[in-house]
Amino acid sequence: MDTKFENILKRLPYQEPFLFVDELIFISEEKAEGLYTFNPTAYFYEGHFKEIAVTPGVILTECMAQIGVVCLGIYLISKTDSENSFKNLHIVLSNTNIDFLKPVYPGETVSVVSKKEYFRFNKLKCAVNMLNSRNEIICKGTISGMVKISGDEA
Repeated sequence: MDTKFENILKRLPYQEPFLFVDELIFISEEKAEGLYTFNPTAYFYEGHFKEIAVTPGVILTECMAQIGVVCLGIYLISKTDSENSFKNLHIVLSNTNIDFLKPVYPGETVSVVSKKEYFRFNKLKCAVNMLNSRNEIICKGTISGMVKISGDEA
């Protein structure tokens, strides 16, 4: 794996069972792409539909946010701030607008593609798509987050 991808992944503020990024496959100042496979034994499948388990929309949104906004935000901040800044890095979700088009079942691998709409005044807004293995859009929308380093006045 590319060293810059590894550096971003190790800075993610998540861990199992709430980490929804397996791999980054591309990142630039304008775009991020990554993959995640939903574990069939994940806690959130218990009881989420009795007859057939389906990944909850809030989990799909979280996966999109982690890959599409948080990974990209870490990359963008790393271009401007020193290594020490990451000790005090906080990224919080501020807004989502997601359309859900297809279900995601346990064991499915999804890809997330995020395109930066803007990054200014510590706010990152992205257009994000989640696709299945057939390259069909599962869900799409916009996600915004605030990237803050403790001690900043802004």
